[in-house]
Amino acid sequence: MNAEQPGRSCPLHYRYRASDLAAPAGERCEVLYVVGGLYGNVQALQRVIALFGRERGDKRLVFNGDFHWFDVDARAFAEVQRDVLAFEATRGNVETELAAPDAPDGADAGCGCAYPDWVGDGVVERSNRILERLRDTARALPGACRALQALPMWRRVDVGDARVAIVHGDAQSLSGWGFAQEALRDARARAEAARWLAQAQVDVFASSHTCLPVFQALGDGWLLNNGAAGMPNFAGAREGLLTRIATRPFDGPQRRFGVRRGALRFDAIAIDYDHAAWQRSFLAAWPLGSDAHLSYAARIADGPDYDPADALRLNAARNEPTEA
Repeated sequence: MNAEQPGRSCPLHYRYRASDLAAPAGERCEVLYVVGGLYGNVQALQRVIALFGRERGDKRLVFNGDFHWFDVDARAFAEVQRDVLAFEATRGNVETELAAPDAPDGADAGCGCAYPDWVGDGVVERSNRILERLRDTARALPGACRALQALPMWRRVDVGDARVAIVHGDAQSLSGWGFAQEALRDARARAEAARWLAQAQVDVFASSHTCLPVFQALGDGWLLNNGAAGMPNFAGAREGLLTRIATRPFDGPQRRFGVRRGALRFDAIAIDYDHAAWQRSFLAAWPLGSDAHLSYAARIADGPDYDPADALRLNAARNEPTEA
């Protein structure tokens, strides 16, 4: 593996410090949806908006990056862009690369994913080519890249008494993998994530980027990674996931797992989109043998080799599972 290979490297302009997140919250709410990794799935986007519309009270919906990816069709791209930017959003590596095709530090980031060594070279190379094709779509739509460039890399929100930092990758980089479920199996990585919480002066990190969900207890705090909103997250499943942080329980059958922290609820909510319609859209843009089909078709059809029991990780007695 070549760490400087496009798609594996982390550009300097992606980076920040955990202490940069130690800022007063710009927003406060009772219900917060964090939706990462929509990946251009229009059907999932429509379902997210419908689920959010059912919520009552003071609520916010934040798309935290990589809302574009498979949407190389100009009409689909425009729909995703319009509907996402009607709410709050941060940019992921996909949007960052679309917005600034010429990196300010001269680095060739490829897709900007900064893939770790457990991801094969074939996946990396195909992702770089997917980004190039998506870039052609974005450039053809007036103002699209400029709108993406204006998005922040992170946001701070208070939900009840919880201080929440919304990032795309981890607490040091837009494309960091420190909040990946694979990384967090290591005690040293968990200790580092707990230090980031303290440096950021927050109680919760809400992230995505790494494609598989994990809710990880970190002492008094939590890392909430929704995995992917626009693709299945578990074996045999055909639904995306979003993170819901709220002062009251979720009302509906879409809750998949979660925890209670005092009066707050942290839940993974299923985005039960029209799977057949999404498969038709995906195959129309990415037929058999295409880069995205080779990398993602099996997951879209049958889900990844991952189980819900692996996603909820408690290591503090004060954090108890919520009722089923």
